[in-house]
Amino acid sequence: MKYRSQKVAYLFFALSMALLVLQIIYGFIMGFAHMGYDVLHEIIPFNAATATHKNLLVVWLLSGFMGAAYYIIPEEAEIELFSVKLAKLQFWSLALVGVASVIGFHFNWWEGRKFLEIPRPLDYLVVINVLLFLGIILKTLYSGKKRTTTAMVMVMGLVFAALLYLPGMIWFDNQTIDSFFRWWVVHLWVEGVWELIMGGILSFLLIKLTGVDREVIEKWLYVIVGLTFLSGILGTGHHFYFIGTPKYWLMIGGIFSALEPLAFLGMALFAISMYKKGEKRHPNKIAITWTLGTAIVSFVGAGLLGLAHTLPSVNIWTHGTFVTAMHGHLAFWGAYGMLIFAFISYVMPQLTGRKLYNTNLSTYAFWLSNIGMVGMTTALGAAGITQVYLERKVGMDFMDAQIAMEPHFMILIACATLFFTGVIMFIVNFLKYGTPTDQALVKN
Repeated sequence: MKYRSQKVAYLFFALSMALLVLQIIYGFIMGFAHMGYDVLHEIIPFNAATATHKNLLVVWLLSGFMGAAYYIIPEEAEIELFSVKLAKLQFWSLALVGVASVIGFHFNWWEGRKFLEIPRPLDYLVVINVLLFLGIILKTLYSGKKRTTTAMVMVMGLVFAALLYLPGMIWFDNQTIDSFFRWWVVHLWVEGVWELIMGGILSFLLIKLTGVDREVIEKWLYVIVGLTFLSGILGTGHHFYFIGTPKYWLMIGGIFSALEPLAFLGMALFAISMYKKGEKRHPNKIAITWTLGTAIVSFVGAGLLGLAHTLPSVNIWTHGTFVTAMHGHLAFWGAYGMLIFAFISYVMPQLTGRKLYNTNLSTYAFWLSNIGMVGMTTALGAAGITQVYLERKVGMDFMDAQIAMEPHFMILIACATLFFTGVIMFIVNFLKYGTPTDQALVKN
């Protein structure tokens, strides 16, 4: 690492790993419940488990993004972070939000809106937390010697993500209007501005790992930004098909949803092309593997599987089924989960000076987690197709259809165990690095 203040990123990565483990545990609770073994229902009702599972996903990914920003921005701006003390304060307030949310869900303290369940008092704490984070990042960036395209794209994504949280805080008595603006947050995060954050982090990693000229890599960033805004904004329309909005959203959502895979295809081609052009072969091969894996798996999970069920003629049958869960699991993992793993794999040797990459443990972590996730996605897809046929074609009762799908969740649990094993291996490797040390500092 080049700046002592970059060490603060470690706290956010450690929080991400802890929350990910907790998220997976709640995923197992839900999986066993779908198999008919809801033995924890009196302690953890299914609605509390699913809210916890989904919200932990959001928090651990945001924590990873924040950690990446605290590492990237000082290096790109060529200056120490504005305030490490404030960054640590922001970290603890973020952790407080996560813990309070999880505990609150188990006592029915929530708003009941999917992905935005946290209660209003915690919403205000989130706003304060994010404003503090952005203040530190922007102050660092604009006090530095440089403002690179990589840094600007990433910061633009972070700023827009903060702004797009606000529509979710507006109260509407009308369910249709409330759902309309809720998707402004959820969709425009994961299929809009988060892609800008992804592009910024991917660009930084490729610059460091491939040795390709910065100008070449950053020109690709402009293409990705353009594709993201072209398709992602109006692609929000595929959430508006069946909530009471005007019929023209069927056409708008259908057309622009079909274009959304282009942004992820651009990222996949971008990463592979830069890797092939790279003259230097960075010794941290596992970081390169995670980086290229991010680009490829995100294209399949977010792009192709998203397209497979978002067109109106298909979505009328698949809406609200496990087909959506199939797409969601591989999309979130490929686009954002693997990206954070890639960044941690690159950064930990820089923060600690310990070169523990390219070990058998790190290799097994990559393959077991990804094979497990593909298996989970396949099981969810099979369950979803079964659900569509039994419920919406045959007309079987909902609970009878759930019983018929139980064998698919046996496979899902087996694959989830494989995935969890890979994640645990990654975390063990993460812990082996130890904490950051000033001895890892290099001269600028």
